[in-house]
Amino acid sequence: MENVANRKSSHSVHQLHVHIVWSTKYRYGVMRGEVQIRCRDLIRQMCDTMDIRILKGVVSKDHIHLHISYPPKLSISEIVKRLKGRSARLLMDEFVELKKRYWGQHLWGIGYGAWSSGNITDEMIQNYLEHHRDNPNSDENFILE
Repeated sequence: MENVANRKSSHSVHQLHVHIVWSTKYRYGVMRGEVQIRCRDLIRQMCDTMDIRILKGVVSKDHIHLHISYPPKLSISEIVKRLKGRSARLLMDEFVELKKRYWGQHLWGIGYGAWSSGNITDEMIQNYLEHHRDNPNSDENFILE
C-alpha cells in the first residue's frame, strides 16, 4: 500500500480514504482482456488528473474496487461520476463489442458503494472529544451534541 501519511494542499491537511465499488450494467462480465487493461489505464489517468492516489484497486470482470486517498475539494459522488462517466464514454467509443452489448450507451450500473476508512477509529475520536469536553482548565469548550 502506498504511503498513507497526511496530505497537504494550500489550505488543508487531510487524510481522506474511501473504498468505492461499482459494477457493470446487469453485472455482465465484459471487463476482460484489452477492455480490462484499457479500463485500468483510464482509471489510473483520471485519478492522477484529479489528484487522487490509488492505494489499491481491482478491475474485475463485472465490477471495480478502488481504495483511494482523495483531496477534500472533491466529493465522493463527484469522483464516482467522473470515473464512471468518462471511462464509459471512452470504452464504448474504443470497443465496438461494448457498444453492441450496451446499445443504450450505459456501461455501468446505476449507483455505487462507498465506505470510509482511515487510521483512527470512532472510539479514538470519542475519547479525544471527551478529553476536551471534560477539561477543567478550559471555559471555552462548548458541547455540540
